[in-house]
Amino acid sequence: MKSLVELRQLRSEIDNKQAAAQLNLKAKIIVGMGTCGIAAGAREIFEAIEEELQKGNSDAVLTRTGCIGMCEQEPLVDVQLPGGDRVTYGKVTKDDAIRIIREHVLGGAVVEDKAVARCITGKQQTGHELDQQARIPTYDDLDFYRKQYRIVLANCGRINPESIDQYIAVGGYEACAKALTMMSPEAVIAEVKGAGLRGRGGAGFPTGLKWELTRKTPSGKKYLICNADEGDPGAFMDRSLLEGDPHRIIEGMIIAAYAIGASEGYIYVRAEYPLAIRRLQIAIEQAKAYGFLGKDLFGSGFDFDLKIKKGAGAFVCGEETALMASIEGKRGMPRPKPPFPSVSGLWGRPTNINNVETFGSVPWIVKHGAEAYKAVGTEKSTGTKVFALTGKVKNTGLVEVPMGMTIREIIYDIGGGLDEGKELKAVQIGGPSGGCIPRDLLDLPIDYESLRDAGAMMGSGGMVVMDNSTCMVDVARFFLKFTQSESCGKCTPCREGTKRMLEILDRICSGEGREGDIELLEELGNHICHTSLCQLGGSAPNPVLSTIKYFRHEYEAHIKDKRCLANVCAGMGGAYVIDQQTCIGCGLCARVCPTGAVSGERKQPHVISEQLCLSCGACAQKCPVSAIVQA
Repeated sequence: MKSLVELRQLRSEIDNKQAAAQLNLKAKIIVGMGTCGIAAGAREIFEAIEEELQKGNSDAVLTRTGCIGMCEQEPLVDVQLPGGDRVTYGKVTKDDAIRIIREHVLGGAVVEDKAVARCITGKQQTGHELDQQARIPTYDDLDFYRKQYRIVLANCGRINPESIDQYIAVGGYEACAKALTMMSPEAVIAEVKGAGLRGRGGAGFPTGLKWELTRKTPSGKKYLICNADEGDPGAFMDRSLLEGDPHRIIEGMIIAAYAIGASEGYIYVRAEYPLAIRRLQIAIEQAKAYGFLGKDLFGSGFDFDLKIKKGAGAFVCGEETALMASIEGKRGMPRPKPPFPSVSGLWGRPTNINNVETFGSVPWIVKHGAEAYKAVGTEKSTGTKVFALTGKVKNTGLVEVPMGMTIREIIYDIGGGLDEGKELKAVQIGGPSGGCIPRDLLDLPIDYESLRDAGAMMGSGGMVVMDNSTCMVDVARFFLKFTQSESCGKCTPCREGTKRMLEILDRICSGEGREGDIELLEELGNHICHTSLCQLGGSAPNPVLSTIKYFRHEYEAHIKDKRCLANVCAGMGGAYVIDQQTCIGCGLCARVCPTGAVSGERKQPHVISEQLCLSCGACAQKCPVSAIVQA
């Protein structure tokens, strides 16, 4: 491939082939085959559809795509008849799949009771006028998508991630061709700086400035690294993007490599992501075959190649210096900075590291310009952010929203709120290193500064919704246990400090908390934040400090009253009792009681034997009407 003109000619040829093929098809069937879909049974659905099509002698095309974001509705199957809208079916079983083929694909009638939405073809989800030509369907009629603005996730769930032709058909690699043939490296950096793009992996350092520092460092060899070591509990943004649109990341990396002058790049992805790795390998080989990787890209004289490095799953390797040590074959442990990677990184050479979502934003910026990107988001936090919305919310899944949107809008307008009768207590933002935001701050805008001031952080984008059945002391203990176990042990504050904090939390949750424990946790947490070697230790106390800040009364109840207000922590307070007026007699409590302490007739109020009750709290957690409390 030698020029942007040649790339557009190739795109036109692909378009013509697809249009000609569509005329001869009865239907196109697309199955969501991201990890979330496969876990929900999509592989069995795919096989059932394949078998049914063979029975019906149908010449329909069966293909796959990545995660479209509606994880709550998986497995998802889309059907598009020639000239018609794309109909999405949710929570599809094998029987549903057979029925969809017989009634819709072969009979032409939509299976209304399983249809989630009809997708309008002819415009791009982002709504940007320059993207209208992409002809990717949108779900504007669904609340889940109405307030989203999909830039990074624009292709996920809409194209086959294993087809470079489909990526090119929606404008793929045009930004790369533009950068390499029409812009200088300095101009590319200026565009990214002008867009205000900040790193989407944690602290939000300006991406263009990082590139500029690496470019200005003199060296005969430079490296580029994509940090895909996504280790936060409840986070799956990077994985879904790699599985659903791997060519976008490759394109973003080519542009970045050209800007900083790197000839070699690595995608560091954890081995627990086998599907992402496989699709990345396919995409890299396809890109090489089309001349997008290798020598003299687009006739520019620029050479760049990519390799995949599998990580062993250590959370600390998300820290850039530990990540580089791992690539070099050493134990993944951080080192002091400076020197920063832009000066001395991989094998002592200038190195630039960005995460998956950051690279995913670059092609759009180069294609549409800095001003178009700045028009989305806020003044200091431009563009969009992808969040993994999980926990006690109806519509769990992957969402991409403009910076500045409030937490309330994401949870209630996009996520559909909580189940009836449940009350939101807090939102954990930023993964195990983030903080817990109380319901009083639901109107807080999502941007770097606002979250930092509230005691949380953007992080990689995990967003866990919690209701009143959640004990905030136990939540703090859960996340601290994770970071403490993932500490590399190199520096004393993180290695010893987090262990001491965890011991105190264990005591508090077991009913053995003492006066002064809260103050000691605060003192230890602040010391660890300010003296740890890397950001793993520097942010590990955040869940504890933020829950003490906003939910201090729960800590005090554990310590002074020996009560867990959420009835979660075992062994605290007296035996459990059942409110006879509230109990509906469903029997769920009796099924989970380990000692058989619960008794009662079905649909009649139950009772708990004080002598047999262990105060484990299993019954209270299972009760759908919150009728069980500690005496």
